Amino acid sequence: MAELTAAEVARIAEGDLEGDGTLTLHGVAPLEEAGPGHLSFVAEARYHPYIHASRAGAVLVARDARVQLPAGMSAVRVDDPRRALARLLPLFYPETPAAPGVHATAVLGDGVVVASTATVGPYAVVGEGTRVGERARIGAQTVVGRGCEIGDDVVLHPHVTLYDGVRLGERCIVHSGARLGADGFGYVPDAAGLRKMPQVGRCILEADVEVGANTTIDRGSIGDTVVGRGTKIDNLVMIGHNCRIGRNVIIVSQVGISGSTRVGDGAVLGGQAGVQGHIEIGAGARVGGQAGVLGNVEAGATVSGYPARPHREALRVQAAVFALPKLVQRLRALETIVLGRGAKGAPAASGQTDGP
Repeated sequence: MAELTAAEVARIAEGDLEGDGTLTLHGVAPLEEAGPGHLSFVAEARYHPYIHASRAGAVLVARDARVQLPAGMSAVRVDDPRRALARLLPLFYPETPAAPGVHATAVLGDGVVVASTATVGPYAVVGEGTRVGERARIGAQTVVGRGCEIGDDVVLHPHVTLYDGVRLGERCIVHSGARLGADGFGYVPDAAGLRKMPQVGRCILEADVEVGANTTIDRGSIGDTVVGRGTKIDNLVMIGHNCRIGRNVIIVSQVGISGSTRVGDGAVLGGQAGVQGHIEIGAGARVGGQAGVLGNVEAGATVSGYPARPHREALRVQAAVFALPKLVQRLRALETIVLGRGAKGAPAASGQTDGP
């Protein structure tokens, strides 16, 4: 763990310092856990009241935050506390560099090329013809298939599985338990039952993609499944065969995307959203958590609910559903009134009159 002075924190975060610039900080902690040697942060105004109960030595706050600090606490005012924190955390908690080399228990197939600066961990298996780039790290008991391409600075955490032919661009990160390049769910019914459709495409991740733990991304059936540069995928996500995911997309945990779906650049899919196959989600679209997307979503649109619809409309529908119990009560009350009058001998509207 490294140490930074408050003045160094302000310089790195491009912020304005209030207080003692010589204060030494040796870590980052939440307000309620921080001590005099910690830097803390407040990203939202609703947490400002908690600053006065904190023992933090310094705190990151927004430039326009109207907050009075306790005596002895320094402040670094920045445009965005979260972005500033993202810059500072790697300096306070630098990663331990991996020692280059191939572990004695690793198994390499014929024709494997491993860069001299790369690391292959214990009991890893790398299939024939695979290329491993500079400074790449293959974790313990990871399995890499034949003919894969692993770019520079890629990190494969322990127990990752790459099927044959998977390609990972520079600086991709794949977390434990993820499975990339498995067969897509493709079958054709015939007289004998369900005949498996061979899956002969590839799974390709462009540069700077991160894949969460236990996520699965299928290979293409004919053609490729492609995840665009800079996209971030959470844990427990399923992406079907032949999907094309754009650049800088955010896919939150437990999302399921059926095959041949296209997701535009910068889209966001909330947790547990389900997406039907062969549709298109436009660039910059927002899909709410647990939404069921059954048709195309226009670029920039925000949808939610099941079936997914414009978010404001979905909220009105939900409000109407919540109002149903009271509406049913009112309907029953009206029925009681109407039927009750009928029982007391109210004349029936027969359309007939008495004769002379």
